[in-house]
Amino acid sequence: MPGDGDVRRQARKDRAGCRCRNRLGAARGAHAADPRGRGAAARAPGGARARHRPGSTASPQQSHTHLVSAGSPAVLGLDIGGSSSRARLSAGGRILAEAEGPGANVAALPPAVAERRLTELIAALGQIHPVACCAGAAGAEVPEARARLEQLLIHLLPGSRVSVVHDTRLVLAAAGRESGIVLIAGTGSVAYGRDRRGREARVGGWGWLLGDDGSAAWLAREAAREVMRRVESGGAGGALGDALLGATRVRGAGELTGRLHSYREPGRWAALAYVVFDTAGQDPGAAALIERGADGLADLVERVRKVLSIKGPVVLAGGLILNHKPLESAVRRRLGRSTVRLEEPPVAGAVRLAGASLSNR
Repeated sequence: MPGDGDVRRQARKDRAGCRCRNRLGAARGAHAADPRGRGAAARAPGGARARHRPGSTASPQQSHTHLVSAGSPAVLGLDIGGSSSRARLSAGGRILAEAEGPGANVAALPPAVAERRLTELIAALGQIHPVACCAGAAGAEVPEARARLEQLLIHLLPGSRVSVVHDTRLVLAAAGRESGIVLIAGTGSVAYGRDRRGREARVGGWGWLLGDDGSAAWLAREAAREVMRRVESGGAGGALGDALLGATRVRGAGELTGRLHSYREPGRWAALAYVVFDTAGQDPGAAALIERGADGLADLVERVRKVLSIKGPVVLAGGLILNHKPLESAVRRRLGRSTVRLEEPPVAGAVRLAGASLSNR
């Protein structure tokens, strides 16, 4: 468990990493960030950076109030992951503001860290009053963590109708599907399914210490194990070992174990997964790790299929699988043709679920 000094240092990093973009008038689905960071930047509460559209002089608060008074209530969607979190405020099909910040897994992080990160994420949106909020959160399967998150959001958003779901629920909603299977491979890994009768099944998502096969954290951990086995057998670390030493900025296997043991969050491990893909062309062991990861991910889907007796479609989501073609291709070979990529960010699903909760009252 991090000490007080660790928590204070992490707090400074969190504040530096939270960004907000004002998206007044943006069409639904226009969710890509400006890669060059164009637009006037302003400092939002808690040290977050707010980004406004060039040429706009209206504040987020004024614009939000105008749209709500015009009969389009604002709803808030939150996608709270292990490595990053995202918030989207929307009204009448238009995106009013978005914010991004570090991961806030309510089950894996100390409560004070997760609460601070979420507080700053929401504060970065400006002075908002959504009528409903849906949060899809990694770690929401843990009852205590889910209840803690729900109470925090009720406190931060007084008067808002708050619902908390596991982040897998967001993917089906973002894909516009009522039934099917979701495979998420990002920092962690999990499969979720829902059939036409509303029955649900979830497989995996045990966390980086117990499972998350095929995830970014898993790949990094298995890469480290492969390198350590090579060294202990008297051999060289190979291309994979050299890349891992470079990524962790250590000089040898002895220092590597100490450095990795200092990584207390899954996101730190996940950030090392790229070394596997970078060296797969030169190191057979790295290529084998990708195939093993695909085996683990496909197994999650097959177990959901068995429980619900459904064939698909399977929606692929998560930064790892969507941004690394070798892994995606390996998974598709195992699952067949009934796979589709998620085209909208999961936070769009959170917005849709928040809006749907209003009609279910």
